[in-house]
Amino acid sequence: MSEHYYTENPTSESRPAEAVFSYRGHELQLTTDSGVFSRGELDAGTRILLAALPEALPGSILDLGCGWGPVGISVGLENPDSDITFSDINLRALELAKKNAEKYGIRGTFIHSDGFAEIEGSFDAIITNPPIRAGKQTIYQMFADSAERLTPGGALYLVIRKQQGAPSAQKYLAALFPKVEILDKSGGYWVFRCVKEADK
Repeated sequence: MSEHYYTENPTSESRPAEAVFSYRGHELQLTTDSGVFSRGELDAGTRILLAALPEALPGSILDLGCGWGPVGISVGLENPDSDITFSDINLRALELAKKNAEKYGIRGTFIHSDGFAEIEGSFDAIITNPPIRAGKQTIYQMFADSAERLTPGGALYLVIRKQQGAPSAQKYLAALFPKVEILDKSGGYWVFRCVKEADK
């Protein structure tokens, strides 16, 4: 039976591997594993997403589908006063994210959840490299739920490859958010910033 990185409880044999990368002056070495997205390296999409994020992301932040934690940890190092929540359906990934965050002193909240099923409250920013292989219906539901769970004026940041549906995703996001902008187009990836309407 083949497993995807969004498998809840991977049965593949554990084969830890280190992913080494730098982010805005922070040198990181994070533990990854088999059965988890992007074993042994920071994938191109996440790298481009991180580079496009604003330097200041204050308040409450959700790393949705956190994997082994590169986004939440990087953002947490840049924004030490922010409240970071890590969530993933993959239990192995979530445990890795927790250990990696502890290594760098990131005191986050870690939630085992399929999408927003177990996540409570609202967030000033939601950041995700969505699980494209889970299918359009799944990721579009994540986008719709994100729109509901952002604070007024809050923003969803996400990355999608052009050939995996970025143009059609842009149209769908525009139906959910009053402001959708493309922060970057690099290496075939599009990074979106989708802003929820602020209170009047």
